[in-house]
Amino acid sequence: MSTTKNINITLKIWRQKNAQSKGNLETYQLNNVSTSSSFLEMLDQLNEQLVNERKEPVAFDHDCREGICGMCSLYINGRAHGPDTGITTCQLHMRMFNDGDTIYVEPWRSTAFPVIKDLVVDRSSFDRIQQAGGFVSVNTSGRTMDANAIPVPKADADKAFEAAACIGCGACVATCKNGSAMLFVSAKVSQFALLPQGKVEATDRVLNMVRQMDEEGFGNCTNTGACEVECPKGISIENIARMNREYLSASATSDK
Repeated sequence: MSTTKNINITLKIWRQKNAQSKGNLETYQLNNVSTSSSFLEMLDQLNEQLVNERKEPVAFDHDCREGICGMCSLYINGRAHGPDTGITTCQLHMRMFNDGDTIYVEPWRSTAFPVIKDLVVDRSSFDRIQQAGGFVSVNTSGRTMDANAIPVPKADADKAFEAAACIGCGACVATCKNGSAMLFVSAKVSQFALLPQGKVEATDRVLNMVRQMDEEGFGNCTNTGACEVECPKGISIENIARMNREYLSASATSDK
């Protein structure tokens, strides 16, 4: 027997024209929301209502809607991606809410993630951090060794795979009281640091990525652990410890 029902909710949504404008929370009443619908489908329903009322729809980011890309980053009722764990916003369903609930929806809050419009933020700072060190050298002399022919201990391969699961959504930054990107950066550093292909640039990589992180204006880590709790992919803070070790080692041996 289906447990789907329709609920009526009140939405308090952050509206902001652009990064230079002063934003504010606006209130919307939305009725007959199916509890089987996803949170983004609920926002689609709201925007359809706003368009019919000749009002400007709410801008929000989305793409795959399958929990893969991380673009659907929203701060919902004081939690990154909403009141559930191990999911992105597109995987959050309205059955998590009750009839008559008031739901607060805001963009990520970070100096390094300026608001573009409404619930959309600019996360290109993450791209610049990856560009600062997220690559490996490959021998293309004609005697290139197939990657599968390079032995990698299973424990290292598993840890690298777990770190590579980071989708760069920014929930770690949004939930951190310091606005720290340490979990994200450490996942990207660990992804390469654990594999033999990543050893060539290991020293430059961690120094460059940490430097770029600081230049973007992210805060530092104080081991609160909120980032790991709210990460939709369960990235472990063990990666932060690994990055710190890589950074100290690189700092001691680098002549820069």
